[in-house]
Amino acid sequence: MTIHLTAADWLSLLTHFLSLSLLAVGGAVSTLPEMHRTLVDEQHWLLDSQFSGSVALAQAAPGPNVLFVALFGWNVGLNASGVAAGSWLAWAYGLAGMLLAMLGVLMPSTTLTLLASRWAHRNRELRAVRAFKQGMAPVVVALLLSTGWIMCVNLGKTSASWRLWVISMVCAVVVWRTKLHLLWLLCAGALLGWFGLV
Repeated sequence: MTIHLTAADWLSLLTHFLSLSLLAVGGAVSTLPEMHRTLVDEQHWLLDSQFSGSVALAQAAPGPNVLFVALFGWNVGLNASGVAAGSWLAWAYGLAGMLLAMLGVLMPSTTLTLLASRWAHRNRELRAVRAFKQGMAPVVVALLLSTGWIMCVNLGKTSASWRLWVISMVCAVVVWRTKLHLLWLLCAGALLGWFGLV
């Protein structure tokens, strides 16, 4: 895929991730639907397969789950380079896209988190602080559910989506009620996928 990005487009990529950074209350993964809408549906900077592949690769890799944002930027840069993937120009564009995406998604949320956590810790006994923490829980859950829905639809699993939702609910209850390590649930999910059950 080859796209043409102007300086305004590169700035738009940065500002898009800057704005999403402040919305990512449940982590960057909670803003995946909005990222998909902009990067794939509106701007056509990424293909559906690049979007889903970036998320899958980042989630499978060790490290923070925000790595998919770096892969989005990398793929946008590669698509904008218009040359073969192994050339130095492709690397330069890929690194530029990755840098802009990661800078955009990390800078505002990191700054806000640092300032807000210091303030909240100093004022943790205030009724407003306790109410805010309790009020944000449903927002985070709703954002994560919408992310799961977008990923199901993009993977073409709409016919088997009821199974995915059942598995998701079972995993949520297991995590909530037991001390079973998450890696066991990931292994079980991998096995279900391997055998084609989901």
